[in-house]
Amino acid sequence: MHTILPFLLAMVAAIVLLNMLATKLKIAYPILLVLAGLLVSFVPGLPAVKINPDLIFFIFLPPLLFEAAWSISFKEMKKWWRIISSFAFLVVFFTALSVALVANYWIPGFSIALGFLLGGIVSPPDAVSTGAIMKFVRVTRSTTAILEGESLLNDASSLIIFRFALVAVGTGQFVWHQAALSFLWMVIGGFAIGLLLAWLFVRTHRILPIDTPSNIALTLIAPYFMYWVAEQVHSSGVLAVVAGGLYMSTHRLFFLDSSSRVKGYSVWESFVFILNGIVFLIIGLGLPEIVKGLRDDGIPLSTAIGYGILVSGVLILARIISSYAALVATLIFRRKVTPHASSVRRRWMMPLLLGWTGMRGVVSLAAALAIPVTLDHGIAFPHRNLILFITFVVILLTLLLHGLTLPYLIKKTHVFDEMFHELSEKESRKKMKQGLKQHVHQYLKEKYENELLDHGMEKFLSQWEERAKATEDNWMNEKTKVIFIELLECQRRYLTQLNEDPLIDEEIIRQQLYQIDLEEERLKIV
Repeated sequence: MHTILPFLLAMVAAIVLLNMLATKLKIAYPILLVLAGLLVSFVPGLPAVKINPDLIFFIFLPPLLFEAAWSISFKEMKKWWRIISSFAFLVVFFTALSVALVANYWIPGFSIALGFLLGGIVSPPDAVSTGAIMKFVRVTRSTTAILEGESLLNDASSLIIFRFALVAVGTGQFVWHQAALSFLWMVIGGFAIGLLLAWLFVRTHRILPIDTPSNIALTLIAPYFMYWVAEQVHSSGVLAVVAGGLYMSTHRLFFLDSSSRVKGYSVWESFVFILNGIVFLIIGLGLPEIVKGLRDDGIPLSTAIGYGILVSGVLILARIISSYAALVATLIFRRKVTPHASSVRRRWMMPLLLGWTGMRGVVSLAAALAIPVTLDHGIAFPHRNLILFITFVVILLTLLLHGLTLPYLIKKTHVFDEMFHELSEKESRKKMKQGLKQHVHQYLKEKYENELLDHGMEKFLSQWEERAKATEDNWMNEKTKVIFIELLECQRRYLTQLNEDPLIDEEIIRQQLYQIDLEEERLKIV
């Protein structure tokens, strides 16, 4: 313990420093983390980094998925649910099938079941890598919602394929009707368990007198508990966490107070950042052990690299083909929801860019490491080291190739400049604030008409108008403080209703709600 602890602390320090460097260089930090892990892995004398395959899903996936579900715009997900569901399920299956067929044909000793196993591992794009890259480019909120929504659901679909393929490899047979029933239970049961447990967590928060630290602690426990319960009944823990996270996210104003929301945001941001950083460092640090396994199996390194490049090419091609197929289907069957572009060239460039967002990462690594070392009867799992190495090559190539070129392609093609008929962020924010101001004034006139003549209330209104520039709070007495907090709650109700407006970006509303929470926290120390 005394030898590994300094190494773990050094890993966290390296994650922070590399993130700062990545921000300065304007590249996605997962790229630097993987490369750094790869370089550090060749330093002699460092302890080997090994994680129990049975625990890697439970340690990393639940909080990462929960945070992603908490942050995504549910309104945009509902709007684009067709393309999100097609990419999350149909495209993942098509990608896994493509990998299975190519691997079965080109890689000696690879059965269709092993090919599907590899396909299930490498088929889901990584949301963290995509999100890190999108920070440096300007895309429409619809595109962001599609990518985020896809990443939430494709993890579950790919892991379902992985689980069925693992059974087929272990038993040597695949019973379709049993697989279909098992698939239905994993999907329906996962969603049902996640929603039920999320409802129980929300009720617990609302009924019991819980303070801010306890509130935050419960949100940290929730994803692990949802995942564990679902897995105990052989359902999908991933879908349980996603469904529960979405439910709790949409009810955050009703069971968390302002202190819990403000402080919890910082806690979760730091926690998820460290988890992501550790995973991407592990990807690089794990290469020497994987290469050693290849040598033990007698597979030349150059041959394994070739297989990795081949599978990476299949993944890229399958995703691009799927993106164009989705556009063609939309043009034929749903012309009203076809993305608007100023030219035909821009319209047909968008699927190429959408197909170029297929960076692999956390889920692929977790699934590959979860492959058992031996089968039930003690025989070594076939081609385990080769699958691990191919997964590593796929993650590294897609991170470097897509991650370094995607921002350039987006800026060069100008695809997203005039893609959708949306209010600009400035206009959307202006519309929201004008409506908010009118709503508050109307509320004051209706409820506090007699008090408006009071000098303190005039000062109160002035403070409300220019509260961001205010430098003194000595006018605030207990009466005006109560009214002010009441107005803040009034604003929250208005913004919740405003969120139904399809022209208002949900992210802007969330930012305003966060400002209201900060204002309420400031009042507590006045």
